[in-house]
Order: sequence, then structure tokens, then C-alpha cells
Amino acid sequence: MADHKDALKRNRQNEKKRLRNRHYRTIMRNRIKALRLAIANGDQAAAESQLPQAISMIHRVSQKGIIHRRQAARRVSRLANAVNGLATK
Repeated sequence: MADHKDALKRNRQNEKKRLRNRHYRTIMRNRIKALRLAIANGDQAAAESQLPQAISMIHRVSQKGIIHRRQAARRVSRLANAVNGLATK
């Protein structure tokens, strides 16, 4: 455990940041799960309506620095390809 006043403050700040990041990451994962469920069920209308929400959340989390921008781009690309694959079936 930290002894100095500034180290204690840094620990408090890190804990707040960790909880905030965890909150946004959970929201992002839930949006992605809902989209993947719609894709798995073959529900193209639901998938197309949920895709912009998932993409928006992924970009928001990326801008906050919670995930890397290339990881965000990869996730968006794979989800978009999965939704577009429903249209071709």
C-alpha cells in the first residue's frame, strides 16, 4: 500500500478510471453480443439496426483510449462484414 499522499491520490484516481473504463467496455461488449445474436439468428433487419449502435460504441470506447484504435477498426470491420454476409445469403 502506498504511504505518500500523492501515491494515495494516484491510487484513488486509478480506481475511478478503472471503474469508468470497465463501465464503457461492458456497454460495448453487450452491444456487440446483441448484434452477434441477431446475426446468428439470421435476423437481417435487427442486425442492420443494431450495427450503427455497436459501431458508435466501439468508436466512443476507442476515442477514450480504452481500446486501441486498430482494435476498434478490426472489430467494426468484422461486424460489418458479418452483417453484409447476411444480405448475400
